[in-house]
Amino acid sequence: MASNDYYYGSQKPPAHDSPSPAPYYSSAYPPSPHMGPAPSYHSDYPATAPSHPYGQRQQQTGPSPFDTVFDDNAYPMNSRNPTPTASTAHVGQPSPYYDASYQGAGGARPYPEDIPLQDRPKEPEINDHIYDAAGQPPQQKSRKVRFGELGMFGADKKRIPWVVYTLTLVQVAVFIAEIVRNGILTGSPIMIKPQFNPMIGPSTQVMINMGARYSPCMHNLREIQGSTVDVYFLCPNATENTDVCPLSTLCGFGGVPDPLFNGDAKQNPAPNQWYRFIIPVFMHAGLIHIGFNMLLQMTLGKEMEMAIGPIRFFLVYISSGIFGNIMGGNFAAPGIASTGASGAIFGIIALTLLDLIYSWKDRRNPVKDLMFILLDVIISFGLGLLPGLDNFAHIGGFLMGLALGVCVLHSPNSLRRRIGNDAPYLAVQTGPDGQTTFLKSPVGFFKGRKALWWAWWLVRAAALIGIIVVFIVLLNNFYKNHKTCSWCKYLSCIPVNNWCDIGMIQDN
Repeated sequence: MASNDYYYGSQKPPAHDSPSPAPYYSSAYPPSPHMGPAPSYHSDYPATAPSHPYGQRQQQTGPSPFDTVFDDNAYPMNSRNPTPTASTAHVGQPSPYYDASYQGAGGARPYPEDIPLQDRPKEPEINDHIYDAAGQPPQQKSRKVRFGELGMFGADKKRIPWVVYTLTLVQVAVFIAEIVRNGILTGSPIMIKPQFNPMIGPSTQVMINMGARYSPCMHNLREIQGSTVDVYFLCPNATENTDVCPLSTLCGFGGVPDPLFNGDAKQNPAPNQWYRFIIPVFMHAGLIHIGFNMLLQMTLGKEMEMAIGPIRFFLVYISSGIFGNIMGGNFAAPGIASTGASGAIFGIIALTLLDLIYSWKDRRNPVKDLMFILLDVIISFGLGLLPGLDNFAHIGGFLMGLALGVCVLHSPNSLRRRIGNDAPYLAVQTGPDGQTTFLKSPVGFFKGRKALWWAWWLVRAAALIGIIVVFIVLLNNFYKNHKTCSWCKYLSCIPVNNWCDIGMIQDN
């Protein structure tokens, strides 16, 4: 069957003198010259097919199986491409759209006349039609902070905790060096003579010789320089209580001036190994000691560094460790040798407490989190009352962690939320060029801030000034005033079995 018979049956199509197809309307109503191409409805409205200008007729393929009732073939959305009816492809070659499309009185135009509307921004979180395409991923609702998680902004960042890894590596290496040195000097890697070290580690004298905090090596003492009788010290290689040596041999690091024992408590030159406030942070008294500290450091410390970044973490960690040793040097017994990163770790525990307070309203069960942290702090301070542990280092590290945490951490979450519809401030985020939000937009950093956010900067300043003043006062008291507190020793000991007399230097 011929294609013409297929479309028209026994009725023959009318002949036309021009290559343009006959319009579907009567010739009594000529089309306007300003009219554009009419939409093609060949799928639903069969029209009288004219003859092809080149003498060829195209077979009609019928409706597309991919078309739906929701498709608007006349005005496709967000399309600047010419529609098939306005295409110029049929001028030079056969086109399947030609027979069923309206060409107008003058034939096809070489350009489309439809003017696409400019897209309007979509309202956020409004997808009210099943055919709406997801232009952007749906905005996630803020979830509550679960138990044991940090709640500050930026806590979900995935950083590599280089500071924690480096500190842990150094501390483990130093402890191995302590074990090796103790084995060289005493013949045993751990202290078993003249008494056993319950922490399973080197002797006290070896730790003093390697840099433990020991007041006689750091400044004049009334009990030593002010004594009129000789004061003896066990040597680093001592295995008996009779193995004594002068103070300079015990202190090491080039020695210190030996006391004259002439009753002058202000001898000059005086011992001044000030670096013993820093070195003990990297030393530990035994396997049990370093095991517990590294466990906390690799869990709690690791998460905190990933949240606040390496610079702020290192600042709080080292400052807390040093301040804890300064407080211990002022209030602990002068004959106690102190080592360990406990003060620094207590500073990180203080940051965890601040994080809980800052994100209180964003947590599922903040009371449970608070009870857990308080229980941890109480147990740690309780263990500090046992012999051989310096609770003043714990207290000092915790206080420094609180003060510096207020200074270097972000403001509480409720204060950081801006007024209005501006996006929340993310200070630690960096762009592709590595610059922070403040450096990119200093004006935007302060835009929309709450009044309490500005007041919080006064709290920061007060905390910084306060801790600096206390730091200076304690250092001045350690080296010049030498004032002591008679009852403060009970913060680090229990008055049973003469535990509070351990570390006291006797005159006889």
